[in-house]
Amino acid sequence: MDYQTSPNLPALNIPNPDNFLIAENGDLFLNIAHQRLKKLMNYYQEYGKTATILIAEPDPVIFLGTFWAGIMANCSVILANPNWGIYEWEQVFNSIGNTDLQFGNLPHIAKIDDVDNPINQRRSLFPSGSILIPTGGTSGTIKFAVHTWETLTASAIGFQQYFDKFQINSFCILPLFHVSGLMQFVRSLITGGQLVIGSGKNLEKGDYPQLDISDFFISLVPTQLHRLLHHPKTANWLSKFTTVLLGGSPPWLELLNQARRHQIRLSPTYGMTETASGVVTLKPDDFLAGNNSSGRVLPHAKVMIVNPQGQPVKSPEIGLIKIQANSLSWGHDTQINQPRLSQLITDDLGYFDNWGYLTLVGRQGDKIITGGENVFPVEVEAAILATGMVADVCVVGIGDRHWGEVVTAVYVPHYPPVSIEILANSLGDRLSRYKHPKNWIAVDTLPRNDRGKINRKSVIQQIQN
Repeated sequence: MDYQTSPNLPALNIPNPDNFLIAENGDLFLNIAHQRLKKLMNYYQEYGKTATILIAEPDPVIFLGTFWAGIMANCSVILANPNWGIYEWEQVFNSIGNTDLQFGNLPHIAKIDDVDNPINQRRSLFPSGSILIPTGGTSGTIKFAVHTWETLTASAIGFQQYFDKFQINSFCILPLFHVSGLMQFVRSLITGGQLVIGSGKNLEKGDYPQLDISDFFISLVPTQLHRLLHHPKTANWLSKFTTVLLGGSPPWLELLNQARRHQIRLSPTYGMTETASGVVTLKPDDFLAGNNSSGRVLPHAKVMIVNPQGQPVKSPEIGLIKIQANSLSWGHDTQINQPRLSQLITDDLGYFDNWGYLTLVGRQGDKIITGGENVFPVEVEAAILATGMVADVCVVGIGDRHWGEVVTAVYVPHYPPVSIEILANSLGDRLSRYKHPKNWIAVDTLPRNDRGKINRKSVIQQIQN
Protein backbone atom coordinates (compact mmCIF):
# COMPACT_ATOMS: atom_id res chain seq x y z
CA MET A 1 0.00 0.00 0.00
CA ASP A 2 1.43 3.36 -0.97
CA TYR A 3 -0.58 6.44 -0.11
CA GLN A 4 0.17 9.84 1.31
CA THR A 5 -1.02 10.55 4.83
CA SER A 6 -3.52 13.39 4.65
CA PRO A 7 -2.44 16.63 6.35
CA ASN A 8 -6.12 17.28 7.06
CA LEU A 9 -6.34 15.13 10.14
CA PRO A 10 -9.22 15.81 12.57
CA ALA A 11 -8.80 18.81 14.82
CA LEU A 12 -8.22 18.31 18.53
CA ASN A 13 -11.48 19.99 19.41
CA ILE A 14 -14.88 18.32 19.09
CA PRO A 15 -17.87 20.25 17.72
CA ASN A 16 -20.27 20.87 20.61
CA PRO A 17 -18.06 18.95 23.09
CA ASP A 18 -20.48 19.45 25.98
CA ASN A 19 -23.39 17.86 24.09
CA PHE A 20 -21.71 15.52 21.61
CA LEU A 21 -21.79 12.22 23.52
CA ILE A 22 -24.78 11.15 25.58
CA ALA A 23 -23.82 8.00 27.45
CA GLU A 24 -23.02 6.74 30.90
CA ASN A 25 -19.85 8.65 31.85
CA GLY A 26 -20.00 10.36 28.47
CA ASP A 27 -18.52 13.51 29.98
CA LEU A 28 -15.22 11.61 30.35
CA PHE A 29 -14.82 11.16 26.58
CA LEU A 30 -12.47 14.09 26.00
CA ASN A 31 -10.46 13.39 29.16
CA ILE A 32 -9.91 9.81 28.03
CA ALA A 33 -9.00 10.96 24.53
CA HIS A 34 -6.38 13.41 25.87
CA GLN A 35 -4.92 10.85 28.30
CA ARG A 36 -4.56 8.26 25.56
CA LEU A 37 -3.21 10.88 23.14
CA LYS A 38 -0.49 11.77 25.64
CA LYS A 39 0.48 8.10 25.88
CA LEU A 40 0.62 7.76 22.10
CA MET A 41 2.73 10.91 21.73
CA ASN A 42 5.11 9.64 24.43
CA TYR A 43 5.46 6.43 22.41
CA TYR A 44 6.31 8.48 19.32
CA GLN A 45 8.94 10.48 21.19
CA GLU A 46 10.52 7.34 22.63
CA TYR A 47 10.58 5.19 19.49
CA GLY A 48 10.51 7.79 16.71
CA LYS A 49 7.47 6.32 15.00
CA THR A 50 3.72 6.26 15.39
CA ALA A 51 2.31 3.25 17.18
CA THR A 52 0.17 0.47 15.80
CA ILE A 53 -2.55 0.11 18.40
CA LEU A 54 -5.24 -2.48 19.02
CA ILE A 55 -8.46 -1.39 20.73
CA ALA A 56 -10.66 -3.96 22.45
CA GLU A 57 -12.28 -1.75 25.06
CA PRO A 58 -15.67 -3.05 26.26
CA ASP A 59 -16.71 0.35 27.64
CA PRO A 60 -18.03 2.45 24.72
CA VAL A 61 -16.81 5.79 26.11
CA ILE A 62 -13.29 4.48 26.69
CA PHE A 63 -13.38 2.79 23.28
CA LEU A 64 -14.34 6.03 21.51
CA GLY A 65 -11.86 8.13 23.49
CA THR A 66 -9.06 5.70 22.58
CA PHE A 67 -10.10 5.56 18.94
CA TRP A 68 -10.22 9.34 18.65
CA ALA A 69 -6.78 9.63 20.28
CA GLY A 70 -5.42 7.11 17.78
CA ILE A 71 -6.83 9.14 14.90
CA MET A 72 -5.41 12.41 16.26
CA ALA A 73 -1.98 10.79 16.72
CA ASN A 74 -2.08 9.36 13.16
CA CYS A 75 -1.62 5.83 14.48
CA SER A 76 -2.47 2.61 12.74
CA VAL A 77 -5.66 1.65 14.58
CA ILE A 78 -6.96 -1.92 14.73
CA LEU A 79 -10.46 -2.43 16.13
CA ALA A 80 -11.36 -5.65 17.90
CA ASN A 81 -14.26 -7.36 19.63
CA PRO A 82 -13.52 -7.59 23.37
CA ASN A 83 -15.66 -10.73 23.53
CA TRP A 84 -13.62 -12.77 21.07
CA GLY A 85 -12.45 -16.13 22.36
CA ILE A 86 -9.09 -17.86 21.99
CA TYR A 87 -9.84 -19.19 18.49
CA GLU A 88 -10.76 -15.72 17.20
CA TRP A 89 -7.73 -14.06 18.78
CA GLU A 90 -5.44 -16.67 17.23
CA GLN A 91 -6.93 -15.84 13.82
CA VAL A 92 -6.37 -12.14 14.43
CA PHE A 93 -2.74 -12.31 15.50
CA ASN A 94 -1.81 -14.92 12.91
CA SER A 95 -3.16 -12.47 10.36
CA ILE A 96 -1.88 -9.09 11.54
CA GLY A 97 1.04 -10.00 13.80
CA ASN A 98 1.66 -8.28 17.13
CA THR A 99 0.86 -4.64 17.86
CA ASP A 100 2.81 -1.93 19.66
CA LEU A 101 0.12 -1.02 22.18
CA GLN A 102 -3.07 -2.77 23.25
CA PHE A 103 -6.03 -1.18 25.01
CA GLY A 104 -8.77 -3.18 26.69
CA ASN A 105 -9.42 -6.44 28.45
CA LEU A 106 -7.49 -9.05 26.50
CA PRO A 107 -7.24 -12.08 28.80
CA HIS A 108 -7.30 -14.61 25.98
CA ILE A 109 -4.16 -13.35 24.29
CA ALA A 110 -1.87 -13.02 27.27
CA LYS A 111 0.30 -15.72 25.71
CA ILE A 112 1.63 -13.24 23.13
CA ASP A 113 3.94 -11.98 25.88
CA ASP A 114 5.74 -15.33 25.68
CA VAL A 115 9.13 -14.58 24.06
CA ASP A 116 9.09 -18.00 22.39
CA ASN A 117 5.78 -17.35 20.68
CA PRO A 118 6.39 -16.88 16.94
CA ILE A 119 3.74 -14.15 16.86
CA ASN A 120 6.13 -11.98 18.84
CA GLN A 121 8.58 -12.16 15.95
CA ARG A 122 6.02 -10.60 13.59
CA ARG A 123 5.03 -6.99 14.05
CA SER A 124 2.05 -5.33 12.43
CA LEU A 125 3.29 -3.28 9.47
CA PHE A 126 0.42 -1.02 8.50
CA PRO A 127 1.00 2.55 7.29
CA SER A 128 0.30 5.40 9.69
CA GLY A 129 -3.32 6.43 9.49
CA SER A 130 -4.64 2.96 8.68
CA ILE A 131 -7.93 2.02 10.34
CA LEU A 132 -8.53 -1.73 10.38
CA ILE A 133 -12.16 -2.71 10.89
CA PRO A 134 -13.00 -6.39 11.46
CA THR A 135 -15.35 -8.25 9.20
CA GLY A 136 -16.32 -11.88 9.18
CA GLY A 137 -19.02 -11.69 6.54
CA THR A 138 -20.88 -14.97 6.33
CA SER A 139 -17.74 -17.12 6.40
CA GLY A 140 -16.97 -16.74 10.08
CA THR A 141 -13.27 -16.10 9.29
CA ILE A 142 -12.09 -12.82 10.77
CA LYS A 143 -10.37 -10.41 8.42
CA PHE A 144 -9.87 -6.65 8.47
CA ALA A 145 -10.85 -4.03 5.90
CA VAL A 146 -8.11 -1.38 5.78
CA HIS A 147 -9.65 2.08 5.80
CA THR A 148 -8.35 5.61 6.40
CA TRP A 149 -9.97 8.67 7.95
CA GLU A 150 -10.56 9.89 4.39
CA THR A 151 -12.57 6.80 3.36
CA LEU A 152 -14.69 6.98 6.52
CA THR A 153 -15.26 10.70 5.99
CA ALA A 154 -16.29 10.13 2.36
CA SER A 155 -18.97 7.70 3.53
CA ALA A 156 -20.23 10.10 6.19
CA ILE A 157 -20.44 13.05 3.80
CA GLY A 158 -22.22 10.95 1.19
CA PHE A 159 -24.74 9.95 3.85
CA GLN A 160 -25.19 13.57 4.90
CA GLN A 161 -25.78 14.69 1.31
CA TYR A 162 -28.18 11.87 0.53
CA PHE A 163 -30.41 12.63 3.51
CA ASP A 164 -29.90 16.39 3.13
CA LYS A 165 -29.12 16.89 6.83
CA PHE A 166 -26.76 19.55 8.17
CA GLN A 167 -26.20 17.61 11.41
CA ILE A 168 -26.46 13.85 11.84
CA ASN A 169 -27.73 12.77 15.27
CA SER A 170 -27.37 9.05 15.96
CA PHE A 171 -28.80 6.69 18.56
CA CYS A 172 -26.33 3.79 18.54
CA ILE A 173 -27.01 0.32 19.90
CA LEU A 174 -24.67 -1.54 17.53
CA PRO A 175 -21.08 -2.56 18.40
CA LEU A 176 -18.63 0.29 17.90
CA PHE A 177 -15.87 -2.01 16.65
CA HIS A 178 -18.08 -2.86 13.64
CA VAL A 179 -18.41 -0.44 10.77
CA SER A 180 -22.16 -0.08 11.39
CA GLY A 181 -21.55 1.26 14.90
CA LEU A 182 -18.33 3.15 14.20
CA MET A 183 -19.83 5.12 11.30
CA GLN A 184 -22.54 6.48 13.58
CA PHE A 185 -19.76 8.05 15.65
CA VAL A 186 -18.02 9.42 12.55
CA ARG A 187 -21.22 10.91 11.06
CA SER A 188 -22.19 12.67 14.27
CA LEU A 189 -18.66 13.85 14.95
CA ILE A 190 -17.87 15.47 11.61
CA THR A 191 -21.31 17.07 11.22
CA GLY A 192 -21.49 18.48 14.75
CA GLY A 193 -24.38 16.21 15.69
CA GLN A 194 -25.07 14.21 18.83
CA LEU A 195 -24.31 10.57 19.52
CA VAL A 196 -26.37 8.61 22.04
CA ILE A 197 -25.03 5.24 23.21
CA GLY A 198 -27.95 2.96 24.07
CA SER A 199 -28.56 -0.69 24.84
CA GLY A 200 -30.47 -3.05 22.57
CA LYS A 201 -31.35 -5.27 25.54
CA ASN A 202 -32.84 -2.33 27.41
CA LEU A 203 -34.90 -1.35 24.38
CA GLU A 204 -36.30 -4.87 24.11
CA LYS A 205 -37.48 -4.52 27.72
CA GLY A 206 -39.23 -1.26 26.84
CA ASP A 207 -36.64 0.73 28.77
CA TYR A 208 -35.57 3.66 26.61
CA PRO A 209 -34.38 7.17 27.46
CA GLN A 210 -36.81 10.06 27.57
CA LEU A 211 -35.14 11.95 24.77
CA ASP A 212 -36.49 13.89 21.81
CA ILE A 213 -35.50 11.53 18.99
CA SER A 214 -37.49 13.20 16.22
CA ASP A 215 -34.27 14.29 14.50
CA PHE A 216 -32.24 11.14 15.26
CA PHE A 217 -31.15 8.18 13.15
CA ILE A 218 -30.98 4.68 14.61
CA SER A 219 -29.40 1.66 12.92
CA LEU A 220 -30.76 -1.87 13.40
CA VAL A 221 -30.30 -5.32 11.95
CA PRO A 222 -33.45 -7.26 10.96
CA THR A 223 -33.40 -9.57 13.98
CA GLN A 224 -33.29 -6.55 16.30
CA LEU A 225 -36.19 -4.87 14.51
CA HIS A 226 -38.16 -8.11 14.65
CA ARG A 227 -37.74 -8.34 18.43
CA LEU A 228 -38.47 -4.66 19.02
CA LEU A 229 -41.69 -4.78 17.03
CA HIS A 230 -43.07 -7.39 19.44
CA HIS A 231 -43.51 -4.61 22.01
CA PRO A 232 -46.18 -2.06 21.01
CA LYS A 233 -44.68 0.73 23.15
CA THR A 234 -41.22 0.19 21.70
CA ALA A 235 -42.62 0.01 18.17
CA ASN A 236 -44.35 3.34 18.79
CA TRP A 237 -41.08 4.77 20.13
CA LEU A 238 -39.24 3.64 16.97
CA SER A 239 -41.81 5.41 14.82
CA LYS A 240 -40.65 8.75 16.28
CA PHE A 241 -37.16 8.53 14.71
CA THR A 242 -36.55 10.55 11.58
CA THR A 243 -35.00 7.41 10.04
CA VAL A 244 -34.51 3.79 11.10
CA LEU A 245 -31.64 2.37 9.04
CA LEU A 246 -31.89 -1.38 8.45
CA GLY A 247 -28.91 -3.40 7.27
CA GLY A 248 -26.54 -6.26 8.07
CA SER A 249 -28.67 -8.93 6.42
CA PRO A 250 -31.69 -9.00 4.10
CA PRO A 251 -35.07 -8.27 5.74
CA TRP A 252 -38.12 -10.42 4.97
CA LEU A 253 -41.33 -9.05 3.49
CA GLU A 254 -43.53 -9.55 6.55
CA LEU A 255 -41.00 -7.64 8.67
CA LEU A 256 -41.16 -4.71 6.25
CA ASN A 257 -44.96 -4.79 6.22
CA GLN A 258 -45.05 -4.91 10.00
CA ALA A 259 -42.81 -1.84 10.16
CA ARG A 260 -45.16 -0.03 7.77
CA ARG A 261 -48.15 -0.85 9.91
CA HIS A 262 -46.38 0.92 12.78
CA GLN A 263 -45.49 3.85 10.47
CA ILE A 264 -41.78 3.35 11.14
CA ARG A 265 -39.64 5.47 8.85
CA LEU A 266 -37.47 2.58 7.68
CA SER A 267 -34.47 2.85 5.37
CA PRO A 268 -33.28 -0.57 4.17
CA THR A 269 -29.60 -0.20 3.34
CA TYR A 270 -27.00 -2.08 1.32
CA GLY A 271 -23.32 -1.78 2.15
CA MET A 272 -20.47 -3.60 3.83
CA THR A 273 -17.35 -3.09 5.90
CA GLU A 274 -15.30 -2.67 2.73
CA THR A 275 -17.44 0.33 1.67
CA ALA A 276 -17.53 1.95 5.15
CA SER A 277 -21.25 1.09 5.50
CA GLY A 278 -24.07 1.95 3.11
CA VAL A 279 -23.68 2.77 -0.58
CA VAL A 280 -27.37 2.18 -1.41
CA THR A 281 -30.24 3.32 0.81
CA LEU A 282 -34.01 3.60 0.51
CA LYS A 283 -35.46 6.85 1.82
CA PRO A 284 -38.24 6.52 4.44
CA ASP A 285 -40.92 8.17 2.32
CA ASP A 286 -40.31 5.65 -0.48
CA PHE A 287 -40.48 2.82 2.04
CA LEU A 288 -43.78 4.01 3.54
CA ALA A 289 -45.16 4.31 0.00
CA GLY A 290 -44.62 0.55 -0.47
CA ASN A 291 -41.15 0.30 -2.02
CA ASN A 292 -39.36 -2.88 -0.85
CA SER A 293 -36.01 -2.31 -2.56
CA SER A 294 -32.67 -1.33 -1.01
CA GLY A 295 -33.01 2.14 -2.53
CA ARG A 296 -30.81 4.34 -4.67
CA VAL A 297 -27.05 4.87 -4.81
CA LEU A 298 -25.52 7.46 -2.45
CA PRO A 299 -23.58 10.42 -3.93
CA HIS A 300 -20.13 9.12 -3.04
CA ALA A 301 -20.57 5.79 -4.82
CA LYS A 302 -21.24 4.22 -8.20
CA VAL A 303 -22.95 0.82 -8.33
CA MET A 304 -23.31 -1.34 -11.43
CA ILE A 305 -24.72 -4.76 -12.25
CA VAL A 306 -22.29 -6.97 -14.16
CA ASN A 307 -21.99 -10.53 -15.45
CA PRO A 308 -19.35 -12.98 -14.12
CA GLN A 309 -16.86 -11.53 -16.62
CA GLY A 310 -17.35 -8.05 -15.18
CA GLN A 311 -19.28 -6.67 -18.15
CA PRO A 312 -22.37 -4.47 -17.48
CA VAL A 313 -25.80 -6.01 -18.00
CA LYS A 314 -28.98 -4.19 -18.99
CA SER A 315 -31.62 -3.36 -16.39
CA PRO A 316 -33.53 -5.14 -15.01
CA GLU A 317 -31.29 -8.16 -15.65
CA ILE A 318 -29.89 -9.87 -12.53
CA GLY A 319 -26.14 -9.88 -12.05
CA LEU A 320 -23.28 -9.35 -9.63
CA ILE A 321 -23.08 -6.02 -7.80
CA LYS A 322 -19.98 -3.97 -8.64
CA ILE A 323 -19.06 -0.99 -6.47
CA GLN A 324 -16.84 2.03 -6.98
CA ALA A 325 -16.77 4.51 -4.11
CA ASN A 326 -14.64 7.14 -2.41
CA SER A 327 -15.30 5.16 0.76
CA LEU A 328 -13.90 1.91 -0.62
CA SER A 329 -11.24 0.34 1.60
CA TRP A 330 -7.65 -0.18 0.51
CA GLY A 331 -8.16 -3.92 0.72
CA HIS A 332 -7.84 -6.45 3.51
CA ASP A 333 -5.10 -6.97 6.05
CA THR A 334 -3.53 -9.67 3.90
CA GLN A 335 -3.26 -7.19 1.00
CA ILE A 336 -1.31 -4.32 2.57
CA ASN A 337 1.32 -4.40 -0.17
CA GLN A 338 -1.27 -4.22 -2.93
CA PRO A 339 -2.46 -1.01 -4.65
CA ARG A 340 -5.71 0.50 -3.44
CA LEU A 341 -8.90 -1.18 -4.65
CA SER A 342 -10.44 0.89 -7.43
CA GLN A 343 -13.57 -1.25 -7.55
CA LEU A 344 -15.14 -4.21 -5.84
CA ILE A 345 -17.12 -6.93 -7.57
CA THR A 346 -19.11 -8.54 -4.78
CA ASP A 347 -20.68 -11.96 -4.43
CA ASP A 348 -24.08 -10.27 -4.09
CA LEU A 349 -26.70 -10.59 -6.81
CA GLY A 350 -29.23 -7.91 -7.63
CA TYR A 351 -30.81 -5.72 -10.27
CA PHE A 352 -31.79 -2.10 -10.87
CA ASP A 353 -35.32 -1.29 -11.94
CA ASN A 354 -36.16 1.42 -14.47
CA TRP A 355 -36.29 4.05 -11.70
CA GLY A 356 -32.79 3.33 -10.35
CA TYR A 357 -33.78 1.31 -7.28
CA LEU A 358 -31.59 -1.66 -6.38
CA THR A 359 -33.18 -4.96 -5.36
CA LEU A 360 -31.03 -7.71 -3.80
CA VAL A 361 -31.64 -11.31 -4.84
CA GLY A 362 -29.09 -13.24 -2.80
CA ARG A 363 -25.46 -14.28 -2.81
CA GLN A 364 -23.88 -16.15 -5.68
CA GLY A 365 -21.95 -18.35 -3.24
CA ASP A 366 -25.11 -19.28 -1.32
CA LYS A 367 -27.02 -20.36 -4.42
CA ILE A 368 -28.49 -23.86 -4.25
CA ILE A 369 -28.74 -25.84 -7.49
CA THR A 370 -31.40 -28.53 -7.11
CA GLY A 371 -32.51 -30.61 -10.08
CA GLY A 372 -30.91 -28.02 -12.38
CA GLU A 373 -32.91 -25.13 -10.86
CA ASN A 374 -31.37 -22.17 -9.01
CA VAL A 375 -32.67 -21.44 -5.52
CA PHE A 376 -31.56 -18.47 -3.42
CA PRO A 377 -31.81 -19.08 0.34
CA VAL A 378 -32.83 -15.49 1.15
CA GLU A 379 -36.06 -15.86 -0.81
CA VAL A 380 -36.97 -19.17 0.86
CA GLU A 381 -36.09 -17.88 4.33
CA ALA A 382 -38.29 -14.84 3.79
CA ALA A 383 -41.24 -17.02 2.80
CA ILE A 384 -40.80 -19.26 5.85
CA LEU A 385 -40.48 -16.32 8.25
CA ALA A 386 -43.59 -14.75 6.71
CA THR A 387 -45.65 -17.72 7.93
CA GLY A 388 -44.98 -16.62 11.53
CA MET A 389 -44.45 -20.27 12.50
CA VAL A 390 -40.71 -20.16 13.27
CA ALA A 391 -38.53 -17.92 15.40
CA ASP A 392 -35.53 -18.09 13.06
CA VAL A 393 -34.48 -20.02 9.97
CA CYS A 394 -31.50 -20.68 7.72
CA VAL A 395 -31.84 -22.40 4.35
CA VAL A 396 -28.87 -24.36 2.98
CA GLY A 397 -28.18 -26.89 0.25
CA ILE A 398 -27.21 -30.41 1.25
CA GLY A 399 -25.52 -32.70 -1.29
CA ASP A 400 -27.78 -35.33 -2.86
CA ARG A 401 -27.03 -37.94 -5.54
CA HIS A 402 -30.36 -37.50 -7.28
CA TRP A 403 -31.00 -33.75 -6.99
CA GLY A 404 -27.41 -32.47 -6.78
CA GLU A 405 -28.47 -30.49 -3.71
CA VAL A 406 -31.65 -30.54 -1.70
CA VAL A 407 -33.15 -27.42 -0.15
CA THR A 408 -32.93 -27.81 3.63
CA ALA A 409 -34.54 -25.53 6.20
CA VAL A 410 -32.79 -25.40 9.58
CA TYR A 411 -35.13 -23.57 11.92
CA VAL A 412 -35.73 -22.51 15.51
CA PRO A 413 -39.33 -23.40 16.35
CA HIS A 414 -41.72 -21.22 18.29
CA TYR A 415 -43.09 -22.70 21.48
CA PRO A 416 -45.27 -24.68 21.28
CA PRO A 417 -43.82 -25.92 17.97
CA VAL A 418 -45.96 -26.89 15.00
CA SER A 419 -45.42 -30.10 13.06
CA ILE A 420 -43.13 -30.26 10.05
CA GLU A 421 -46.15 -31.16 7.90
CA ILE A 422 -47.93 -27.95 8.91
CA LEU A 423 -44.75 -25.94 8.31
CA ALA A 424 -44.27 -27.42 4.85
CA ASN A 425 -47.91 -26.92 3.89
CA SER A 426 -47.87 -23.33 5.15
CA LEU A 427 -45.67 -22.31 2.22
CA GLY A 428 -48.47 -23.16 -0.20
CA ASP A 429 -48.00 -21.15 -3.37
CA ARG A 430 -45.70 -18.56 -1.78
CA LEU A 431 -42.84 -20.25 -3.69
CA SER A 432 -42.43 -22.48 -6.73
CA ARG A 433 -42.52 -26.12 -5.70
CA TYR A 434 -38.84 -26.72 -6.49
CA LYS A 435 -37.93 -24.03 -3.92
CA HIS A 436 -39.81 -25.76 -1.08
CA PRO A 437 -37.49 -27.39 1.46
CA LYS A 438 -37.33 -31.16 1.23
CA ASN A 439 -35.73 -31.38 4.67
CA TRP A 440 -36.78 -29.56 7.85
CA ILE A 441 -34.42 -29.66 10.84
CA ALA A 442 -35.29 -28.07 14.20
CA VAL A 443 -32.46 -26.63 16.33
CA ASP A 444 -32.29 -24.60 19.54
CA THR A 445 -30.34 -21.67 18.08
CA LEU A 446 -28.71 -20.56 14.85
CA PRO A 447 -25.17 -19.11 14.68
CA ARG A 448 -25.71 -15.40 14.02
CA ASN A 449 -23.14 -12.73 14.73
CA ASP A 450 -23.88 -9.49 16.55
CA ARG A 451 -24.97 -7.86 13.28
CA GLY A 452 -27.51 -10.58 12.60
CA LYS A 453 -25.58 -12.34 9.84
CA ILE A 454 -25.90 -16.10 9.67
CA ASN A 455 -22.85 -18.36 9.33
CA ARG A 456 -24.11 -20.89 6.78
CA LYS A 457 -20.96 -23.00 6.91
CA SER A 458 -21.45 -23.48 10.65
CA VAL A 459 -25.09 -24.41 10.08
CA ILE A 460 -24.12 -27.09 7.59
CA GLN A 461 -21.46 -28.44 9.97
CA GLN A 462 -23.99 -28.36 12.81
CA ILE A 463 -26.52 -30.55 11.03
CA GLN A 464 -23.94 -32.91 9.50
CA ASN A 465 -22.18 -33.71 12.80
